[in-house]
Amino acid sequence: MTPLGAKIRELRQKRGVSLKEMAAALSVSSAYLSALEHGKRGKPTWFLVQRIITYFNVIWDEAEEIQRLAELSDPRVTIDTSGMDPKTTELANRLANNIGGLSAESLSHLLHQLRVVSAKDGV
Repeated sequence: MTPLGAKIRELRQKRGVSLKEMAAALSVSSAYLSALEHGKRGKPTWFLVQRIITYFNVIWDEAEEIQRLAELSDPRVTIDTSGMDPKTTELANRLANNIGGLSAESLSHLLHQLRVVSAKDGV
């Protein structure tokens, strides 16, 4: 499941909306919406993200969160480390090879560290 998929599911469940109902309202198939929630499809288009925001009629902060989660929800990530420090390439490869075996605690720790770095760099 992607971050956006988890958010969509959370919003649907809070509002008691079925996958089929939401899919019909967004003019997409329920199979596509299910695949989007489960991370089996790439990140949605900007237009679809806007339709999701409108569908849930969320406030500004939550709309920004949905847009941010959509940007972070590509399940098929490619990292180009050409021209970077060799440690960058090593990190990318080690992460690719081991990400499926990381514990929830390790994932949380790594995400926290990256968020701290991003905040310092203004990213």
